[in-house]
Amino acid sequence: MSDSIALHIDNRRIENFLSYKIEADIYTADDAFTLELAKPETIIKSGQRCELHVNDQLELTGIIDRRVRSYDKAGLKLTVEGRDLMGLLVDSHCETFPTVQGKKLSDLAAMLLKDIPFINRSQIIYQDEAAQLKGKLRGKRKTVDNPLAGFMETAQRMARITPGMTVFEVLKTYAASRGLMFWAMPDGTMVFGRPRAKGEALFSITMSRDGATNNAKSAEEVDDISKRFSRVTVIGQQQGHDDITAASIGTKGTADDATFPFRKPYVTKDNNDAQSPALHARFLLEKQRHEGYHLTYTVPGHSQNGRNWQINELCRVKDDILGIDGVYLIYGRTLELSKTAGVTTTIKLGPPGLIMEAH
Repeated sequence: MSDSIALHIDNRRIENFLSYKIEADIYTADDAFTLELAKPETIIKSGQRCELHVNDQLELTGIIDRRVRSYDKAGLKLTVEGRDLMGLLVDSHCETFPTVQGKKLSDLAAMLLKDIPFINRSQIIYQDEAAQLKGKLRGKRKTVDNPLAGFMETAQRMARITPGMTVFEVLKTYAASRGLMFWAMPDGTMVFGRPRAKGEALFSITMSRDGATNNAKSAEEVDDISKRFSRVTVIGQQQGHDDITAASIGTKGTADDATFPFRKPYVTKDNNDAQSPALHARFLLEKQRHEGYHLTYTVPGHSQNGRNWQINELCRVKDDILGIDGVYLIYGRTLELSKTAGVTTTIKLGPPGLIMEAH
């Protein structure tokens, strides 16, 4: 059975499209979509809330940002573009500038989201007690099953909201200071936590040389170490010092990348609290690892074994052609209908569990 796409808007269900592109990326703040409607006389207005369903499952809740109507010799055309609900947080600026020192993450989120339209504030996931993080908490012992506990004593780096900051910027900065990310799932659920690092791989990609069991149409692997380093060191300076002499360095944190092939150190400054340099070093190292390795597959259709392809899930890859055998995080997924390629999904894969600020 072929995959189906439906746009739900203003109590209407629209199913006929000439083309579409629907993006989802755990490392991108506002996921975008573009739809070219087969019936250009359909009435759609910018600013309307909408839902996109794939195989009758809700996969994106968003807002129509842009409507383009045009015509030429071929006739009338209608294209609509929009983003998921996180786009409202990316666009909306804070109008008050209180101190946030000591605020719990859940209280800060409630304060900033209370006047944002269309946001369901009860539809927020706080992983590993993230909602209770504030000030300097005495954390639980860090274990394999509780990787965030080591960050619970980290004082937040942001003391006050300043003019010009957006709601998303405040929440992602607060989250990053606790070793967390802030992102939205395609159905509108907002998450404070870390990307999936372990568990069952719900999806699989197989590419063999004989082609008998292949389930992808194309592949690309990029392994780029030009902006990666073997060790990241973050130093913090004492108040009132602008130099980097040994006497002025008040704090220091390092993170090592055991996967890097040779010694290549990176050093930067961070003038924040005594605990943030180590966390900041780990953050930078994970960001470098994510940006340095990308594995992309294009597959037919939008689902596998009855499941729509999903971000923040694991995928087992066995690719004899590229010599790849391992489990990867699905961090990006693009559903597309085009005249040339038909119905396809582009899957972006990377190392599981890596933190970086969404952009």
